[in-house]
Amino acid sequence: MLNYSLSLKKALLDIKVGLSLIDIWWGLAAQEIKQRYARSIIGPFWLTLSMGVLVSVMGPLYGALFGQSISGYIQYLALSMILWGFISTCINEAGGVFISAEGYIKQIALPLSIYVFKLITRNLLIFAHNAVVGLIVLIFLPPEHFQSIWLVPFGLLLVVANLFWFILLVGMVSARYRDFPQLVTNLVQVMFFLSPIMWKADMLTENQRFLADINPLYHMIEIIRAPLLGSPIHTISWYYCVGLLIIGSIFAFSVFTKYRARVAYWL
Repeated sequence: MLNYSLSLKKALLDIKVGLSLIDIWWGLAAQEIKQRYARSIIGPFWLTLSMGVLVSVMGPLYGALFGQSISGYIQYLALSMILWGFISTCINEAGGVFISAEGYIKQIALPLSIYVFKLITRNLLIFAHNAVVGLIVLIFLPPEHFQSIWLVPFGLLLVVANLFWFILLVGMVSARYRDFPQLVTNLVQVMFFLSPIMWKADMLTENQRFLADINPLYHMIEIIRAPLLGSPIHTISWYYCVGLLIIGSIFAFSVFTKYRARVAYWL
């Protein structure tokens, strides 16, 4: 009991100190983006350009195939792809969050949570670049109203909080079992087709609706996408994400408390 109490204090301190060292994880995240696009003229704005081309080509095509309003579908597709890109990239990179930082972890006494914050921050910066496409679409093809747009920051915060516990948990499991990142990547590929990204949830019949209702990625996207599109707010999505945050955080923190000290030995 005494050992667990000590481990609990160390785990809490790890996250508290890691959160306070914003200069470190922000700097590392920005540096990784600079290194990735070194010698590039427009740098990370290549991502913005790629997203813009994707939406402008696929929007009219799939809108026509699905029998949707072209302008409405372009709005939907642009926001869906941008949000999916952020969430799926965080999930795919979760397995390597500690493995890729092996050199730092073995040589420098820093909180492990720093590497989770760094991963999320880097992808938030990329998300901000891609969000330019969504902003342009909403300016030229505005929805009927933005009455619920004030919910967007709260939705994004809730999504980031859920991603934090997920990355922390998957990062630890992947450090111990190196096949796990591949499993996660394959599952994400499958989830893309099962999630309302290219298609809309209201296209499903009543018997098929459960495919969206049980999908956590759908709810994480919907709490940000719906307010931006001026769509009706589905409170079930908010309840789902809050419940997921509570249950997931408790489980992930329990694992982190018990095995945090072993991560360096697993790498």
